[in-house]
Amino acid sequence: MTEHELIKGCIRQDPACQRLLFEKHAGRMMGVCLRYSQDGMEAEDMMQDAFIKVFNYINQFKFEGSFEGWIRRIVVNTCIRHLERKKMSFKEIEDHQSGMPQIDPSAFTHLGEEDLMKLISALPEGYRTVFNLSVIEGYSHDEIAEMLHIQAGTSRSQLVKARKMLQSQILQLQKIAV
Repeated sequence: MTEHELIKGCIRQDPACQRLLFEKHAGRMMGVCLRYSQDGMEAEDMMQDAFIKVFNYINQFKFEGSFEGWIRRIVVNTCIRHLERKKMSFKEIEDHQSGMPQIDPSAFTHLGEEDLMKLISALPEGYRTVFNLSVIEGYSHDEIAEMLHIQAGTSRSQLVKARKMLQSQILQLQKIAV
C-alpha cells in the first residue's frame, strides 16, 4: 500500500489503515516525544494525543511536502502544549551538575546518540525544550518565541545555557575518562 493510499484510507477512517500509519510512524514520533518529556509515561501520553490529532486532521493534509514532516509538526506542537499545561519554566539554573545522568566514563570516547540523548533529556525543561526546537527541529528563535510565548532573547539565552550545560557535562566525562 502506498503512502497516498494509506492516507486516503485514514481519511475514510479505515481502522486497518490507521493502525498501519501508526505502526509506520510511532517509533520515530515516540523519539520526538521522549526528547520533550522526562519520562516514558509522559511521552506516551504526548504521542497518543498527537496521533489523535493526526487522525482528526488528516483530511487537511494537502499531499504537498513530507507527510512525516506534517506528522512531526503535530507531535512537536502537542509536546509543547503538554509542557505549557505543566507550566514550563524558563529560569536560570546555577548548579549545572545536579540531576544530570551518569554515563559510563569509558563510553566518552564513543559518546553515541543514546548517551547524548540522555544528557539532553536531563536538561532543565526550558533548556531542553528550546534546545530541541532549535538544534534538532531547526526552528528559528522568533518561531520558538511565538510557539512558547516567550521573547526571542529568552529563547537565545536558554539555548546558550543549554549548550554550556551540555559542554560542561561532556568535559566532565572527558576528565573522568582521562
